[in-house]
Amino acid sequence: MAGFTPEDLFGGINFDEIFGGRGFDFGFGGGGFFDRFFRPRHTGPARGENIEVMVQIPLERVATGGKETVRLARPQTCPTCQGSGAKAGTQPKRCEACSGTGQHVTSRKDAGVTFQQITTCSTCRGRGKLIEQPCAECGGHREVEREETLTVNIPAGAEEGMALRVPGHGLPSHDASGTAGDLYVVIRTAPDTRFERDGANLWHREEIPVADAVLGTRLDIPTLNGPIKVTIPAGTQPDSVLRLKQKGLPEFGGKKRGDLFLRLNVRIPEKLGTEERKLWERLRTVVKAEKR
Repeated sequence: MAGFTPEDLFGGINFDEIFGGRGFDFGFGGGGFFDRFFRPRHTGPARGENIEVMVQIPLERVATGGKETVRLARPQTCPTCQGSGAKAGTQPKRCEACSGTGQHVTSRKDAGVTFQQITTCSTCRGRGKLIEQPCAECGGHREVEREETLTVNIPAGAEEGMALRVPGHGLPSHDASGTAGDLYVVIRTAPDTRFERDGANLWHREEIPVADAVLGTRLDIPTLNGPIKVTIPAGTQPDSVLRLKQKGLPEFGGKKRGDLFLRLNVRIPEKLGTEERKLWERLRTVVKAEKR
C-alpha cells in the first residue's frame, strides 16, 4: 500500500484539479468525498430486526381465505422504563469512555492516506450510555418477553411458504427511540389424509378391487366441497390417473382453479377362498381359450 494515491487508482487522473473549487472535495485525508461516499450512513434511530413465525392452515382455509389466529412470544419494549433500561425517575448517563458514540476510532497515516479502524466500545457495549440504576421489571435489559395473539388475513389460494408481513411486531429496536421490526407469518399447509397439495392442484389416492378395474365402477371421491360421484372406466390399469377439472385450489391472485388428480391403485387379493380360487381358475381358462 506504500505510495498509493488517488491518481494510482484512477489511471493518473487528478480529481482535485478537475473538481477543485467546484464544491467537491476528493481529499483522501478523511472527511472528503470518498469518506462520505463509502462510509455507511445512519439516518435516525436503529430499527429492530424482523422475525418469522410459522402457521399451519387447513386446505379449506387455503381454498376460501379468511382470518387465522397467530400466537407467539417475543421480546417487547419494557413498558415500565419505555425501553431506557433505567429505573423510573432516572436516566442512563453518557459513556465517557466513548463520549456517547458507542465506538472507538483510531487513525493512522500511510503515504498520505488516512486509515481508520472503528471498534465497539467495551464499556457500554456500543450503546453509548451506561445504566447506573436498572429498571426493576426488565433488569436494565430494556426488553421483556410477552405472549401475543394476532389475527392475520389469509388470502384465498395462499401459496406454500408465502410470508405475510405484520408491521411493527418484530423485535424492538436497541435504541429507545427506534421502531420495532416487522413480523413475517410464513404459511404452511397442514397435513391432510385425503389430499396432497401440488400448487393449486390436489392429488387423491384410491384403491379399487381388480373386478372394479376390469368392469368399471362408480366411486364417491372427496373434494374440498364435499364428495362427488366419479365413474371409473372399464379396463382401468394400475396406477392410472383421472383428472377432475377445477376441483383443486384457487390460484393465488388469479381467477382460475386447480384440478384434482385421482390416482387409482388396483388391489390384488393376497388370499383367496375356495370359491374365489375356482372363479379365477375358470377365468384364466377362458382367457387362454380366447387367445388361441
